[in-house]
Amino acid sequence: MTKAFQRSALALASLLALGGCAGKSEQNAADQVGGDPSLPKARHFLLPPMQVPRFTGWKEGATPTVAPGLRIEKIAGDLKHPRQLLTLPNGDVLVVEANGPGEEAVTTPKQLIAGMVKNTSGKGAKGGDRITLLRKTGTGEWEKHTYIEHLHSPFGVQLIGSTLYVANTDAIVTFPYTEGATRIDAPGTEFTDLPSTVNHHWTKALQANGDGSKLYVGVGSNSNITENGMEVEYRRANVLEVDVASRGSRIYASGIRNPTGLQWDPTTNTLWAIANERDEIGNDLVPDYMTSVKEGAFYGWPYSYYGQHVDTRVKPQRPDMVQKAIRPDYALGSHVAALGFLLSQQNALPAQYQSGAFVSEHGSWDRSPLSGYAVVFVPFQNGRPAGKPETVVSGFHSKDEKELYGAPVGVVFDKEGALLIADDVGNAVWRVSATSP
Repeated sequence: MTKAFQRSALALASLLALGGCAGKSEQNAADQVGGDPSLPKARHFLLPPMQVPRFTGWKEGATPTVAPGLRIEKIAGDLKHPRQLLTLPNGDVLVVEANGPGEEAVTTPKQLIAGMVKNTSGKGAKGGDRITLLRKTGTGEWEKHTYIEHLHSPFGVQLIGSTLYVANTDAIVTFPYTEGATRIDAPGTEFTDLPSTVNHHWTKALQANGDGSKLYVGVGSNSNITENGMEVEYRRANVLEVDVASRGSRIYASGIRNPTGLQWDPTTNTLWAIANERDEIGNDLVPDYMTSVKEGAFYGWPYSYYGQHVDTRVKPQRPDMVQKAIRPDYALGSHVAALGFLLSQQNALPAQYQSGAFVSEHGSWDRSPLSGYAVVFVPFQNGRPAGKPETVVSGFHSKDEKELYGAPVGVVFDKEGALLIADDVGNAVWRVSATSP
C-alpha cells in the first residue's frame, strides 16, 4: 500500500469523523418495496452515506423480537460466524460458519475506509471455515458436533442423494454423506471450480433443482460497478448452472450484481433469487430485490439498475445491453443486504406464513437511517409475490441504532416446520415457532 494511498485513506477517514457523509434518507422506506418501487434521482459523493451500529452482541437472556403469535429461542451459541443452514432428512441441521477469505484486494481509499467502518459492526469477524451439525435430543436440547473442517470460505450447501455439495469461495467440493454420522473426516473432492480472483463478493449461494440433476450457483460481481476492470468480472454477476452428471457449467442468467440466495419453486419449476444491488448513489438507490430467474436473461448490472435505469458511472456505456435488461419482480428496499432466502408452501407457523418467501436482511452499512436487520415474509399468490412484506423477526439493533446485537443470514425450516435463523454477528442459531400449535 503506497504512502499516497494511505494519505488519501486518512483524509477520507477524517471526513467521516467530521460528519462528511450524506444526511438522512428523505424517502419513505415503504415506497421502495414491492413490484413498483420509487426510485429517486442518483446522487454522487466523495464518500457514500455510512451509518454502522457498533457491535455489542446479545446480553444474557436477550433475544430478537418476533411478530405476534410467534416465540423464539436460541438453539445454538458460541459459533464462528454462522452464515447458512441446511436441514438433513433425519432432522439434523448443518450450520455453515464462514466469512470472506481475507484475500480481497483493496483498490481505492474509499474501499479501505468502508471496510474499516463496516468491521466495527462485527460483520467482519473471522469465520470458522467449517460446518457444525446440530442434533435435537430427546430432552429438546440441541447438541453441537464439528462436522466438516478446513473449508475455504464456504457458503452454500446442498444434499443430493448420498453426496453433500459445499460451495467454497473458489470451488464446489463434495463429501460422502452417511445419515446419522456426526463427523466427516474424508477430504473434500473438487467438483467444479468457481470464479474467485480478487473476491469483492466471496459468497457462493447454492441450490439444486427439483430432481437433483442441476446445481445453480450465485456468483457475485468483483466490484461495485466494474471499477476493478471487466477482466476480473469473467463469469461473475450471474447465476451458473452446473450439470451434476457431467460437472459442466454454463451461465444461466447474467447481470445480477450479487445473487446471495437461490430457491427452487417445485410448484412452478422456477428458479428464484435474491440479489444485493450497487452502492454509492444515495440512501435510496438501488433497491435489493427478489426475482424469478429466466434462462438466458440479463438483469442490468453494471450498465443499468432495476430494469433500464442507466448507471452513468459505468464506462463505456452500453445502450444495447440496457435495452435487454429485465426488470426484477419485487423490490426489497435499498441496502437491506438480503442474504437468506426460503420459499414456503407449508410450515408449522401461523396461517399467514404458509405461502410465500422468507427473506433475511443482514442490514445496511451505507444508509441512514438503518434498513434491513430483520427477517421478513413476502406473501405469494399463484407463484408470484403479492403484497407488502411483513416483519417476522426484528430487534437485532438498539432503538437508537447505535448498538448491534446480531444480524440474520440463512433461513430454513427444521423437521418440525419451525423457522431456523443463522445469526452471524450474534454467533447463534435461533428457532421461531408458533405460540400455539
